[in-house]
Amino acid sequence: MASKSEILIVGGGVAGLALATRLGKSLGRHGKARITLVDKSFSHVWKPMLHCFAAGTVLNENDRISFISQASSHHFEFWPGEVVSVDRDKREVVLSPLHASDGTKVLESRTLTYDAIVLAVGSCANDFGTPGVKENCLFIDNLIEANAFNEKFRMEILKSFANSSQLDIAIVGGGATGTQLAAELHKSLEIVDPVSLHAFGKKPPKLRVTLLQSGPRILPAFPESVSVAAQQELERLGVNVCTSSRVASADATGFTLKDGTHVNATLRVWAAGVKAPDVTKAYGGLSLNKSGQILVKPNLSSVDDDRIFAMGDCSFITDEPLPATAQVARQQAHHLAQHLPAWLEHGKNVPSCIFHNKGAIVALGNYNGWAALPGGTVLGGGIMHGLSARLGHIMLYRKHQIELFGYYRGLASILADWIESIIRPPVRLD
Repeated sequence: MASKSEILIVGGGVAGLALATRLGKSLGRHGKARITLVDKSFSHVWKPMLHCFAAGTVLNENDRISFISQASSHHFEFWPGEVVSVDRDKREVVLSPLHASDGTKVLESRTLTYDAIVLAVGSCANDFGTPGVKENCLFIDNLIEANAFNEKFRMEILKSFANSSQLDIAIVGGGATGTQLAAELHKSLEIVDPVSLHAFGKKPPKLRVTLLQSGPRILPAFPESVSVAAQQELERLGVNVCTSSRVASADATGFTLKDGTHVNATLRVWAAGVKAPDVTKAYGGLSLNKSGQILVKPNLSSVDDDRIFAMGDCSFITDEPLPATAQVARQQAHHLAQHLPAWLEHGKNVPSCIFHNKGAIVALGNYNGWAALPGGTVLGGGIMHGLSARLGHIMLYRKHQIELFGYYRGLASILADWIESIIRPPVRLD
């Protein structure tokens, strides 16, 4: 092996950026390895915040982390692009050409070499082949899609203002993303309420949100008590929660359910199911499960190639499957950051990654929240409307910022957000 190893990290999500930052500090700073991060975007956002960006209640311009800036200050390289093929024999990857927003080609296809490659390309919603979904639904799997939804949401709200009409939105998927989005959309309109009388001379239009869940309850990953309480909270806000409602097809007017019922919706959001991006099929013929996730050993190396690792939502541990959550991805990134240097430098085996479940949090805007802790303990709800859980959700996000920025820059970022929140609109209006 060359004295200066090449580590390629594909995907700058929670896991990928955390790994690049840590390896940059431990290896890149001292010239022991060349760390390269590849992502088709130029900036990172915390995926559990995407529903807030989609509703416009958080302005993502203040919450994006530039890959170029992060690479510059943490001793790794960044290249924009998407890996379209992996040659495992030559240890080479090919990046797709990079195009500007107007279609102009900026960069030709490029080839990068590696001694070790870590795949962390995340996940996307799974439409399960349901007819009409790809053509007629919006997704919020990344920042581009969240912004696209917000643009359409604001334009439809404006149209409803002008016509004094109701805006119908249907969300498929009663997991954390769909459930939190339903609450956040109501929060967005509630914030606009006192402004609208002055800006438009009338109260905001009525918003009717329908949440469609194929299973018997929403938030199936949480205890049943949380599911019941969350549904009651959503219904109090006016959300129409429909459980045991499997979607048969989608069209330009809404969703048709298996029982023949048609749910009208001007905006249709698909937030059901999880699968790996289709690009995993181009990664040198690696073994995949039916959801396209890369099959890995407990130490996160591919079952086919010890030089290829996968972590986060795009990976599947055959011995002990784990949920596709930011918590899992973060712990796996920390594990590889700790053990990859010794594997590269001294040939020491990467040990199995042991996941320590610290619970899960769901926050319904400013309305309520719950934390499900290991052992079955549930916090939240009550007269404080889940204040501790909602604050816990915010603290997880701030912890993520501090981890990437460092302690002092992280605190400065939090302070800057607080100061700017005093002068900027509390919801995205244009």
